[in-house]
Amino acid sequence: MYPHERSLVKRLANKPFALIGVNSDRDKAKLKPRLEEENITWRSFWNGPQGTSGPISKAWNVRSWPTIYVLDHKGVIRYKNVRGEKMDEAVETLLAEMEASGDASDTKE
Repeated sequence: MYPHERSLVKRLANKPFALIGVNSDRDKAKLKPRLEEENITWRSFWNGPQGTSGPISKAWNVRSWPTIYVLDHKGVIRYKNVRGEKMDEAVETLLAEMEASGDASDTKE
């Protein structure tokens, strides 16, 4: 998914959009070189030494990896587990809704 995520981040660089990742690798020392190798330029949080049972996945009720949540500008989960073209459509829909509502200045960044 990294190539698609990189293209999404690049395409939406000037939009009110943020991609946030959670990494479930247990070894934090190996994580940083991996993020650099994969050219991960967006925020990616470490889920702790418990891996997939870490605090972030517990708080968000994540039971499988990868789990994708697409939130609107108010922080409401609007889509779950959309990938590829469906993810692009979800993001574009939410950006259009935000622009139409005039809430662009009310974004959570």
